[in-house]
Amino acid sequence: MARILITGAGGFVAHHLLEHVLATTGWDVVATDSFRHRGKTDRIAQVLTGHPDWRARTTVFTHDLSAPFSDQATISIGAVDYIMAMASESHVDRSISDPVPFIRNNTDVICNTLELARELEPAMVIVVSTDEVYGPVRGGYACPEWSTILPSNPYAASKAAQEAIAISYWRTYGVPVVLTNTMNIIGERQDAEKFLPMVIRQVAAREPVTIHGTPEHIGTRHYLHARNAASAWTFLLDRGNPAMYPDADRPDRWNVAGSEQVSNLDLAQRVATIMSQPLLYELADFHSARPGHDAHYGLDPRKLAAAGWKPPVDFSESLERTVNWSLAHPAWLR
Repeated sequence: MARILITGAGGFVAHHLLEHVLATTGWDVVATDSFRHRGKTDRIAQVLTGHPDWRARTTVFTHDLSAPFSDQATISIGAVDYIMAMASESHVDRSISDPVPFIRNNTDVICNTLELARELEPAMVIVVSTDEVYGPVRGGYACPEWSTILPSNPYAASKAAQEAIAISYWRTYGVPVVLTNTMNIIGERQDAEKFLPMVIRQVAAREPVTIHGTPEHIGTRHYLHARNAASAWTFLLDRGNPAMYPDADRPDRWNVAGSEQVSNLDLAQRVATIMSQPLLYELADFHSARPGHDAHYGLDPRKLAAAGWKPPVDFSESLERTVNWSLAHPAWLR
């Protein structure tokens, strides 16, 4: 049976992947995290609670990926078939307010993950990246894979750097890298600083929600539930046979994205409707309020769809589930 290493497993997105792997496969999991950034033992504990068989298949390995794995740690982890490189600092505001340690952390993280991959020689290393490496789009444009990289802020630049480093390891050392770019991900147990839990919290408190934009120009995103993203990643792992140099001039790259483009105001209104509450909101000029942020992103999801994958749960159902779960578990909105 396969064995998978998930970095940053206590993070919001990665712990949903952990849950998805345990629920839908027979794979064993090595779950690594430093638990000093946004990773939480609480998330992993909630995934494993009530599932003694899942607990038996999961090894939690505490390690700060800003430092290399020691020989002893590498031996302790043992052989793995797959690595999901998910650990990263991901908050744009913090990358803008304190960019240097943010960028250093994310580049160290990918270097140490890829060095581990050189030792363990898995069949595939999926490097999880973001739509933000491409910068903003206009007029509803959706970036296909390998569009021009043009990041707007230090977070996006650090993810573009991760991609470039991974490609160099793919070509120089034969590490079987696959790149994926995702759009905004939602779901249960998301960090309270993110937009959706912030909206849920403010609507519940009857407080106005700040929407960045003007009446003529509201920011838009594509949203995908974390379990849908996890489904796409396991689909790619099952697909196998990643492109390798010199047979290919670049590694495989896949957009993982929802098809529905939603404005920030529309998302807030949908949340208020689900909660049967009025939406109070105020507009803030996007560029003066959030320098370095982009108003619109777009990923073209057709390549992955043509390969046979589609999101198991549509956006409306995903949003309703997330809102209702969050209201039932208000500690995660703090």
